[in-house]
Amino acid sequence: QVQLVESGGGLVQNGDSLRLSCTVSGGTFKDFFMAWFRQAPGKEREFVAAISRYGSSKNYTDSVKGRFTISRVNIWNTLYLQMDSVKPEATAMYYCAARRKDEDEYNYWGQGTQVTVSS
Repeated sequence: QVQLVESGGGLVQNGDSLRLSCTVSGGTFKDFFMAWFRQAPGKEREFVAAISRYGSSKNYTDSVKGRFTISRVNIWNTLYLQMDSVKPEATAMYYCAARRKDEDEYNYWGQGTQVTVSS
């Protein structure tokens, strides 16, 4: 059974940095495309960033380009999201998600880690 566990959330101030982690178990990590999503209170879940299986391809939602960096270390089964110059609008529950190459959707999700950015 594939399990994803996020960590690293917390309360930070406007302009601070934060690094989220997501550890995957129950599957071969390098087989998964990985992504970060977030959901703010009262809003729908939205895509933040995604990374290919070996990290050669990354993409981001426009609002985080240049400030957030997605990365992975396959030997550690871990996905990261480095968040720099965070803004209050980044306040949300952050989820990591995984899909295999033959899957169209992200079928595996973590429980989320809360990020709160104070102004």
